[in-house]
Amino acid sequence: QVQLVESGGGLVQVGGSLRLSCVVSGGTFSLYGGAWYRQAPGEQRELVAEISSILNTNYADSVKGRFTISRDNRKNTLYLQMNSLKPEDTAIYYCSWRNFWGQGTQVTVSS
Repeated sequence: QVQLVESGGGLVQVGGSLRLSCVVSGGTFSLYGGAWYRQAPGEQRELVAEISSILNTNYADSVKGRFTISRDNRKNTLYLQMNSLKPEDTAIYYCSWRNFWGQGTQVTVSS
C-alpha cells in the first residue's frame, strides 16, 4: 500500500532554515504531482506549495521567495526547502501525493 513518510522538522530560530523530506512508497511516484500543507494550532490546514509531474510549481503567497518545493523521482522523494523562517511558519507540515497523506512533521520557529 501507499505510504508517505516525512522527516526534517524541528526547532529553529527566526531566520533559520530547514529542509523537509517525504518519501513515497507503494506507487509510481513520478506520474503524479505532490504538495506540502501545514496546519497551525486552531487553524485550518493550508496549502504551502505544490509541484506537478512536469515540475510546475505553485506557492502560497506567504511563503513565496522563501520556500522551494522540489522532487527527486529516482528517490521517490518530495522536498520542501524552507529559508528565512518566521514564527508564523510554526505548524505541523504534511506531504500529500494523490489522495494520500503523511503523518506530519512539526516545525517550530522560535523568536
